[in-house]
This record gives sequence, structure tokens and C-alpha cells, in this order.
Amino acid sequence: MRGIDTTGKLVIPCKLDDTYPFREGLVRVEKDGKYGFIDTTGELVIPCEWDFADFFSGGLACVEKDGKYGSIDTTGKLVILCEWDFAFFFSEGLACVSKDYKYGFIDTTGKLVIPCEWDFAFFFSEGLADVEKDGKEGVIDTTGKLVIPCEWDSVSSFSDGLADVEKDGKWGFIDTTGNVVIPCEWDSATSFSDGLACVKEYGKRGFIDTTGNVVIPCEYEDVAYSNGYIALIKNGYLTIVDKDGNRVF
Repeated sequence: MRGIDTTGKLVIPCKLDDTYPFREGLVRVEKDGKYGFIDTTGELVIPCEWDFADFFSGGLACVEKDGKYGSIDTTGKLVILCEWDFAFFFSEGLACVSKDYKYGFIDTTGKLVIPCEWDFAFFFSEGLADVEKDGKEGVIDTTGKLVIPCEWDSVSSFSDGLADVEKDGKWGFIDTTGNVVIPCEWDSATSFSDGLACVKEYGKRGFIDTTGNVVIPCEYEDVAYSNGYIALIKNGYLTIVDKDGNRVF
């Protein structure tokens, strides 16, 4: 592992087996199969003593010890005991945890605020989280109330007020009330970002806006979106367009 600054100077020496992106001023590192954290100077501020560690979010990071999960703060103090069978990172003040193969949510004090009653659950986004019951997925709010029934084959996280959903192998989008705003007619779809979502049809990719209008036709082998620009690859050639589909390169 190593780190350089914007001038290319090596500021973090190559000492560790593996590392990951910085989050909240700290980055997870691995040494001899154990995980800890270093700061931006490369100093090991949380020893590599955990069987697993996730990134920091909201001042807390999920860690594993002897097959059980809890959370540490940025000083390395264990603030939520390792008593859960599994745990995700904190998002919007809540973290998904599991006990006896059921999933619920804890707050940043470790209190179970949404009971472990779901077959699976994921993180909160825009105040909503995907949950699964009996092979179907729906959505709960931060109180644990089921606000969108478990009737979908798959539900992704909300972004720009919409979530991509799957039914019978086709993908579309619902709003936060569960209304279908973009019909399930795509072979695959990603979450919206800056008002655009990547969709796939007949093996080709393109982009739609939040109303379902096609902005970039599905005629590209590969696509990527970043900072307001879209990279498109067709027949081995690269084209770059803006969010409105206007060619810039």
C-alpha cells in the first residue's frame, strides 16, 4: 500500500498489505489478515486487530471480531459491542444488523430501533430502506413502517426520489409512495444520479431522465457517467457527451 499527494510525492510509505479509499479522514488497511485504520499522514491510529472493518460513516465503522459485529469510533473505541451476526455501515443514523438470520436496524448508540424481523434489509437512503420478506422486496421508513409493500422481485436504494425495481425480469422505477413512474420495460437499470439513469436493452446501454425519456439511445456497448459528462463506447470508439446528449469529444 502507498499514498501520494497531488504533486506525486510519496506521503504514505508502502508498509501494508492492502488499503481502500479515505472516508472521514481515515482509511481501512489490512496487515496479516487483520484490519485497522491510518490517517492522512500514514500513521496507524487504529491497530490492525479486527477480523474485518468497514469504512467510517457518521463517525462509526463496523468491525468484526470472532464472527460477531459491532462498531468503533474514530479513536478505535468499541462503542457498539460485537454481538451481531452481521452489520452494515451507518447511513442516515441507522445501520442494518442481523440476528438469527433476520435483519433490523440499530441507531448510533447500539439500540435496536427496528426489530430484526426481515429476511434481508439494506441501508437507508432518502429516509427509506429496501427490505425483503418471503422472497419479495418492499420499502420501510426510519420508524420501521412498511411504506411500499413487498411485491417486487428487487428494489434498489432511492436516489433523486426514485428507486429502480424489478418485476418478471424487467426493470423500471417507483417514487417514494410506491407509484410506478417509469414502467418495467428495461433489461436492467441503475439508480439515478444527477437526473440520469443507465438502462440496458438488447445488450446495449443508454440513459433516461427521471420522466423516463430516453436521453442517450441504447446503442452502446459500455457507458460511464462522471461530473456531468457521459463516456460512450460503440464499435470500439469513444465518444463523450454532456448530460443533454450533446457531443463534447
